[in-house]
Amino acid sequence: MTPSLARSLLAPLAAAVLAATMAGAPASAAPAPRADPPAEVVRHSAEESPSESLAYWTEERMAAARPITRVLEGATGGLLPQSPPDASPEGEPRPQSSAVTGKRWTGGGKVAQATGRVFLTMGGRDFTCTASVVPSDNGDTVVTAGHCLKDGTGDWASKWVFVPGYDDGEAPYGRFAARELLVTSQWSRRADDSHDFGAAVLEAREGRHVRQATGAQRIAFTGKGAGTVHAFGYPSRSPYDGRHLYYCSGPTRPDDGGTTAHGMACDMTEGSSGGPWLSGFDPSTGTGTVVSVVSFKYAGRDGVQYGPVLGSSERAVYDRARAL
Repeated sequence: MTPSLARSLLAPLAAAVLAATMAGAPASAAPAPRADPPAEVVRHSAEESPSESLAYWTEERMAAARPITRVLEGATGGLLPQSPPDASPEGEPRPQSSAVTGKRWTGGGKVAQATGRVFLTMGGRDFTCTASVVPSDNGDTVVTAGHCLKDGTGDWASKWVFVPGYDDGEAPYGRFAARELLVTSQWSRRADDSHDFGAAVLEAREGRHVRQATGAQRIAFTGKGAGTVHAFGYPSRSPYDGRHLYYCSGPTRPDDGGTTAHGMACDMTEGSSGGPWLSGFDPSTGTGTVVSVVSFKYAGRDGVQYGPVLGSSERAVYDRARAL
């Protein structure tokens, strides 16, 4: 990838790493296309109380929160405020969207319960992302993109709140504040686009865990491509407004831009960052297996979104989070 090719991220991707395993199943080794350092997890405890985080997010602040945009030009950059709707981060007109347009999900089921909108503060600004509930010992673990938790090598998010089943301002299953944030060491130490993955551990509300309220989607760490998936999220940049859950579906293919991520045709915009890619999705029940999360787009290629391959580094984050 040349320095002139900027990337506008919905959120970066994960590594083509070893361990193949589904949550709750034993791991089996698989050859990796490149060697990664031993999996490490970087963890951050919330500095504010759950009540402080929940109180911060008034209806007005939630409505004003902007999706995260990250711009790279050959080197790691920081999180920047959202660009104007009709311009790229460089101020140039955005290209036409792909013919694969995100559709509003109206089928209900588990995906409408366990997928939710995230609200967070980072660098003094209010942002929004997407996350999904997954199985855990604590009943309070959600997965999302690393950049929805930490600004690469920079700041951690604060006032991190998950609203499962969010729909046009409604919170049918309640709102849950994060008590722990975790990302891959590759994301924390060098903003590695191939490992843009993380997890948040939520605080139970009045003794009720988020998984009890919403159920959870399975998750797998195969170290391989995602295949054909349904990708869900709350896109918040025009022509979307973040009020409803949307999805795209189709095959995925390896990134040709220098990461180990895979991409799929989809015009969903920022705000869907961290949303689940579900393999084996059953529209009648809204169930599937999380095999990636929405991560980033390349500037000038708005019609393709990318997500990390979930391997050993991502598995380490999940294993640590679900036991906290």
